[in-house]
Amino acid sequence: MKDLATLGHRVRHFRTAARLTLDQLGQAVGVAGSQLSLIENGRREPRLSLIGEIAGALGVTVGDLLDDAPPSERAGLEIELERLQRGNVYAALGLPTVRPAKGMADETLTALVGLHRELARKSKEAVATPEEARRANTELRQRMRSLDNHLVDIERLAEDEVVAVGHVGGALTHRSVTRMAERLGFELVHVGDLPHSARSVTDLDHGRIYLPPASIPGGHGLRSMALQAMAHRLLGHQEPASYAEFLQQRLEINYFAAACLMPRTQAVEFLARAKANHDIAVEDFRDAFGTTHESAALRFTNLATAYLDMEVHFLRVGDDGAVAKAYENDGLRLPVDVTGSTEGQFVCRHWSARVAFGRTNRTTEFYQYTDTPEGTFFDSTQTGTTSAGEFSISVGVPFVHSTWFRGRETENRLASSCPDDACCRHPDARLSERWRGRAWSSAKLHAHILSPLPSGTFPGVDDQELYEFLKRHGGD
Repeated sequence: MKDLATLGHRVRHFRTAARLTLDQLGQAVGVAGSQLSLIENGRREPRLSLIGEIAGALGVTVGDLLDDAPPSERAGLEIELERLQRGNVYAALGLPTVRPAKGMADETLTALVGLHRELARKSKEAVATPEEARRANTELRQRMRSLDNHLVDIERLAEDEVVAVGHVGGALTHRSVTRMAERLGFELVHVGDLPHSARSVTDLDHGRIYLPPASIPGGHGLRSMALQAMAHRLLGHQEPASYAEFLQQRLEINYFAAACLMPRTQAVEFLARAKANHDIAVEDFRDAFGTTHESAALRFTNLATAYLDMEVHFLRVGDDGAVAKAYENDGLRLPVDVTGSTEGQFVCRHWSARVAFGRTNRTTEFYQYTDTPEGTFFDSTQTGTTSAGEFSISVGVPFVHSTWFRGRETENRLASSCPDDACCRHPDARLSERWRGRAWSSAKLHAHILSPLPSGTFPGVDDQELYEFLKRHGGD
């Protein structure tokens, strides 16, 4: 049965147009007027045979009564007000339901509906408070751990899209990415005035994906941005209704882009050969497919358990030791807060992810074994620098799997008893005695701690900037 509220309003509209009372119509169809009142108020679903009798008595067709459109603008407002007041957002306020009486002015009804629309809109905005972000991110990481960080459907989709444009091996070219966009009906357009909070913008009306201009020769990052934008369309994403959904969508588009840049078949063949030669190295995997070290490291975690039979962990850590990204299914004990979140927590000073910052030669990966309460792990770590500071990318495995990796013969070996505070969080007793009470330091405040994400349809993207950008480039 169609929406009962709209049906009720259409019955009332045609009844009043026929100048019949509820009782008069009831007599014509053999139903009490009180029962018709319930139907008109959307509280009772009539039998299809009764709808036919009502239509006959009113001189209209059944289709007239079952039409989806409200019979008038006011009826549309009344229906919308009723729906909005039935929603969880309004119900949570504990306020009484307002029934629009005949004497209620249209302006009053319009204002009420407008207020409800704004209330609903604000409730849907995915405003990421630090607590919400940590909770959603933790749940997503745990879900991906249960899947061994491997998404079969997206693997297949990416491989099909790459094959469709004739790519057979090596680095995915910009031409191939452009052809992939064209297959979806999009043109890739590079502009210098993207909203500062957006990596890309897709104009669905005009079939354009706006990207920044290449900042370095080759512009490898632009391939990934374009593929991520396309992934939203291919995966059927809708506007995120929550921050958790936004994170899930972001993970899926990143996964799709990586699976296109490092297609499953070619990537697994490459890694399987390296394993057979006991010479797996993320830096080789990176160079073979022309990606960043971080992308190659994350892609390795997608494939290692499913196709190479090994458990792994991944870490991106800032030069202050704070975790930016993390994944593990190999038993490594990640640092977590009381909510179970690891992002923003500090890794042990003895882990490769932090030790690597201290070496002078950073052109190749740094290798280290670390003895922990959970066992011994082998890590390969590469460091890099952005405008925000230095960072390290680590991929590691339990000792039993180290035999498959380049650098396994390293003599670098440290012990970590974290999360035991005595491991690395307390200063040396002599230093502490020497300087306690004799020094003062001013902490560096990270601005993002005080700056919430712009609150809009897409978390972190300012709606006003976005729509002004589209107006400039869309021409309407």
